Amino acid sequence: MVSTDRFLAFAAMSLLVIVIPGPSVLFVIGRALAHGRRTAVMTALGNVVGSYLLVAAVAFGIGSLVERSLTVFLVVKLAGAAYLVLLGVRAFRHRKEMKASALRQEPAAAARGDLRTVLDGALVGLTNPKGLVFFAAVLPQFVDHSAGRVQMLVLGLIPISIGLVTDTLWGLTASAARSWFAGSDRRLSLIGGAGGCTLIGLGVTVAVTGRAD
Repeated sequence: MVSTDRFLAFAAMSLLVIVIPGPSVLFVIGRALAHGRRTAVMTALGNVVGSYLLVAAVAFGIGSLVERSLTVFLVVKLAGAAYLVLLGVRAFRHRKEMKASALRQEPAAAARGDLRTVLDGALVGLTNPKGLVFFAAVLPQFVDHSAGRVQMLVLGLIPISIGLVTDTLWGLTASAARSWFAGSDRRLSLIGGAGGCTLIGLGVTVAVTGRAD
């Protein structure tokens, strides 16, 4: 069992790390601006799924390998960055198609389906350098290693739960701003383009950001 002191300490550290916007938060905001509330919520859900896969990877020893190996770390980071840029380019290219879908109160990307949107978010969460370093370097410090992997998987639910709440709130807030822009073709096109540019900029930022060490 996880002691109360250890649980509270890890929860406090998780909150401090999560409230600082990182790739996952900016990704949700970009998707909300480009495609609306439903896509933002599904993206937030996908992000936490991907993040928990990182927790599982650390629990089974894979995460530490990625964190220790500069080559593997770079491959994972650049794969995530490239995918963010690709999604941003797509959002920017289709920004002028947003008016009709807004009138139907249905995101332009609805044709992708909720599952595809969740998978998009999961891939970004899984390749998020911030999450990778946190789970590989910080999480193990709060685990009683005699308890094995189960305790790490349980503790990992703390930042996952906090992240789901905060990412969803960020997405809903951004999608509310998008709804206001829906009254004008030009404004809606601009906000769609802004969402795409946000994703592209985020991808570039992730690509050029180095490890903490």
